[in-house]
Amino acid sequence: MTFQGGSQVGEQKRRYKAVIGNHTYTIIGAATPEHFAATTQLLNAQLAQIKALSPAMSDEQAAILLAFNAVSDVIKQQEAQDQAE
Repeated sequence: MTFQGGSQVGEQKRRYKAVIGNHTYTIIGAATPEHFAATTQLLNAQLAQIKALSPAMSDEQAAILLAFNAVSDVIKQQEAQDQAE
C-alpha cells in the first residue's frame, strides 16, 4: 500500500518502506528518513499498547482507535494554541 503526504512546491519527495502492525507500507513524502522511522516506531508502540489493553480487538479496530487518538491530540493542541493567542 502506498500513501502520499502533502508537500510544498519544490520539496523532494522520498519513498520510505514502513512496517506497521506486520504490514508493509510505502510512504511518499518530503520528511526525512529519521522522521519516517520515528513515526513508524511510535505507531508500532501505540498499536502494541492498544492491543495489550484489548487483546480481542482486531488490527483494524486498533488502527482506527489509534487514528482517533491522534486526531484528538491534534484538536487539543490546536485548542491550546488558540487559547494561548
